[in-house]
Amino acid sequence: TLTSGACLVFAPREALLGDALLSTLREQRVTTVTLPPAVLSLLSPEGLEDLRTVVSAGEACPPQVLARWASGRTLLNAYGPTESTVCATMSEAPVLASGHVSLGRPLPGIQVFVLDAHLQPVPAGVTGELFLSGAGLARGYLGLPSLTAERFLPHPFSTTPGARLYRTGDAARFLPDGSLEYLGRLDSQVKLRGFRIELGEVESALLQHPSVHSCVSLVREDSPGDKRLVAWFVSHSGQSLEAHALRSFLQQRLPEYMVPSAFVSLSALPLSSNGKVDKRPLPLPEAPSSADTYIAPRTPTEERLASLWAQVLRVERVGLHDDFFALGGHSLLATQLISRVRASFGIELPVRAFFEAPTVWSLAARIDAASASQQSPRLPAIEPVPRSETPPLSFAQQRLWFLSQLEPASPFYNIPAAARVRGPLDLAALRRAFEEVLRRHEALRTTFVETDGRPVQVISSEPELDLRVVDLSGLPSAERETRLHAYANREARTPFDLERAPLVRLVLLRLEAEEHVLLLTMHHIVSDGWSIGVLIRELASLYASFLSGLPSALPALPVQYADFASWQRSFLSGPTLDS
Repeated sequence: TLTSGACLVFAPREALLGDALLSTLREQRVTTVTLPPAVLSLLSPEGLEDLRTVVSAGEACPPQVLARWASGRTLLNAYGPTESTVCATMSEAPVLASGHVSLGRPLPGIQVFVLDAHLQPVPAGVTGELFLSGAGLARGYLGLPSLTAERFLPHPFSTTPGARLYRTGDAARFLPDGSLEYLGRLDSQVKLRGFRIELGEVESALLQHPSVHSCVSLVREDSPGDKRLVAWFVSHSGQSLEAHALRSFLQQRLPEYMVPSAFVSLSALPLSSNGKVDKRPLPLPEAPSSADTYIAPRTPTEERLASLWAQVLRVERVGLHDDFFALGGHSLLATQLISRVRASFGIELPVRAFFEAPTVWSLAARIDAASASQQSPRLPAIEPVPRSETPPLSFAQQRLWFLSQLEPASPFYNIPAAARVRGPLDLAALRRAFEEVLRRHEALRTTFVETDGRPVQVISSEPELDLRVVDLSGLPSAERETRLHAYANREARTPFDLERAPLVRLVLLRLEAEEHVLLLTMHHIVSDGWSIGVLIRELASLYASFLSGLPSALPALPVQYADFASWQRSFLSGPTLDS
């Protein structure tokens, strides 16, 4: 503005929102404006004849919003994180034929690189991570040396001493003409029940619906181990949109695992002070219903089944014709319901029953039919068995034991996890909490040996905690992160010997006085993905108790996994196993 001799318009905050902003642009005859996409998406470009140049900046802008504002004026898409002094590249033709957004070319004094996971340049057309360098680069994050080391890396292609690259976390690729194509955030790629999901792709599909004005999607974990994909959307003015209509629309465009399990209608997306979508205040999804009207269960079987669904799905009520998957159900929750149906009705259903009969009405009919015909055997209760004899393996354990015999010293069935812990850490309380978890759960104290040609469980009476503490705090920041990743990879790839305890390993890496990384590795024969949620909840409770000098507040376990294995072996035998 100053170097071109133009007039800079200042306006109070109340004149910068909604219709008031449009009035300001018209009354002041503004010719050039820079606005974030969240604001551009809420405004209409009609009636702004004086506005000749619009700059979109601050976050990724949907292609359809860019196309709407490009009509009859110059539209520039500006890209650049705060760490590079706000603006790094600019595009004069931001919407590409591919439907993605162009970032254009770097501004003077800025260099851009698209690199692979090994910090090597990738060819044009190949996706990589976008890195920035140049005079505008910040020095780092105040008071956060480890985060600075993680994002600001030594420049591998510069001969200037001290030169650095900034890791943006954005996915991009070079086009043949040398410009950049933006492909979304690398950290917006999430993993849900084994599937990798690009949240931007879900949002792009939602925006194709003619009634959807704006939207955002996230993976929520409102309780440990229970993740689900949720979408929040704003309808165009005067239009209403039901969740089941959106679900049907997306099912025609996306694979099933990418269709959100819950949809939340909003009057507007919450915005931060700088105009970006603020994801923190997004409301919790309410209990959805797949039926137009609620129809209460009628029979005792339907009532008990609806109650079980409500518990597992965490909804207030479930109607007779509500669809299990439309209510947020998935295969992991179906296995939980199988267990509760077994305990409540005393019959065994295959998991596929939930896919074939996904409503309370249809599944209750199957349960009644199985009970009447006695096709499904009545199940005895799981009772503790004496440990005078070595317990057998469950069928799942036997499968994993067999695979271990087939391919010894394999890490394929390791379950690795890593957690970064910031703040004061009481090592004694942590060690005691882990020991108590091992004491509570026999499975974590179990090894597997062959006796008389068959595998059996050997349960240790005392927990053997394999906890190693490695101090990396004396290393330079960059080397600490390198060593951290090397430790994590090595732990994940180190196999277990099923005959030697323990089948759980812990490594605590000390990065700074109040920053640690905990690496936990277990073999699948003693744990699974769902059980990690149990471990986390118990560990948190025990650590809090021991830190306060209190005893464990967790109740004793009525049965152990070895009791289940014995129950399964005794029940599934003879004619029952044959059937």
